[in-house]
Amino acid sequence: MNDHLKKSQLKKHKMLATGLFILMAVVYVVMMYLLKNNPQKWMEYVRAFSEAGMVGALADWFAVTALFKYPLGIKIPHTNLITNNKDSLGENLGNFVTTNFLTPDTIRPYIDKLSISEYLNDWLSKDKNQQLIYNECSKIIQRIISNLDDESIAEFLAIKGFELTSEIRLEKLAATSLLYLLEQNEHDRLLNIILPQAQHYVENNRELIYKKVVEKQPILGLIGGKSVTNQLISGITTFLEEIEKNPNHDIRKAVTLKLYQVVEDLNEKDDWQEKFDQIKEEFITKEKLYEYTKDIWLRLKEDMLKKLSDRNATFNQYIKQNIQQMIVSFREDKTMQENIDKYARQYVYKMVLKNSNEVGKIITNTVQKWDGTELSEKMELEVGKDLQYIRINGTLVGGLVGLLIYTLTHLFL
Repeated sequence: MNDHLKKSQLKKHKMLATGLFILMAVVYVVMMYLLKNNPQKWMEYVRAFSEAGMVGALADWFAVTALFKYPLGIKIPHTNLITNNKDSLGENLGNFVTTNFLTPDTIRPYIDKLSISEYLNDWLSKDKNQQLIYNECSKIIQRIISNLDDESIAEFLAIKGFELTSEIRLEKLAATSLLYLLEQNEHDRLLNIILPQAQHYVENNRELIYKKVVEKQPILGLIGGKSVTNQLISGITTFLEEIEKNPNHDIRKAVTLKLYQVVEDLNEKDDWQEKFDQIKEEFITKEKLYEYTKDIWLRLKEDMLKKLSDRNATFNQYIKQNIQQMIVSFREDKTMQENIDKYARQYVYKMVLKNSNEVGKIITNTVQKWDGTELSEKMELEVGKDLQYIRINGTLVGGLVGLLIYTLTHLFL
């Protein structure tokens, strides 16, 4: 109901109460006139009723009016009560709410009914809310990544990378890696790849090999150098082919033994450590690592932001799947739901009791900040209509009481 309608109803009920008072006054005047000119017994009873009715109407009008304003504008003590007692009214209202509504006995039944898990289940069951969670998570991740300080990230990674490489013994790492390759026969596979390529290279570069041979030994060019060269090439290709086809060839064994010797040297000889330390000092510096890490980080950051902006990207699908999995897990985990409800109830219960006095202070301070006249008008607008029934009832009850007194007086006296 809006204020305009409330004002209309208040005005209507005031007119009704005032009209009843005027009616009592008119009846009283008429009865007094008739009693002087043509008195009848019954007129005395009507006069007594209307006289008492006027008194009751005036008394209740005064009582109702005194709540909200000064009667007839006269500053009679203990009138205009709401305006004059606004501050104490606010304080009493705050204390009343705190004392009677925010007590353990009154709030516990409502808090015990509190079910956060039921609300969450209902909320999470809706597709639009699931999409909302996904969108917000994606935005948060994008915002976090975008706001990261690139310089700090690159510097942090460079420092950690330098600390890590400083602790790593590269010669030990190289030895371990080489030993692993040997145990897996990767060196044989590598030879199997290289040998056919070497044969192919030798066959296709006969002329080049001939020229190189003649350059070193010009006399061969005069005594059939090409024939010698062809024989040499044939011998080389045959030798390479034998190595390729024979897994137990002496050359393969020699290569294997040599590689194992390298592994042993890497583990035991200090000069290898010095060589690798020199390599680290030359190539693995904080400055160079900073350049590497900054470039890697910027590329990674750009790639992540690009994927986050693409709803169909694998990363976004991963986020969505995890959100859906969390929702399903929450629905099925009754223990989690019970714990959430338990902790929520305990928290709300403690917070309400802890801040009950603050609620009272809020009510007190709020009422005290209101303008007294405005508060009085608002309260009259809210309850004034019902208070007009006091005036109406006062008029009728007063009239009946006056009639009863008059009747008893003339009946027994």
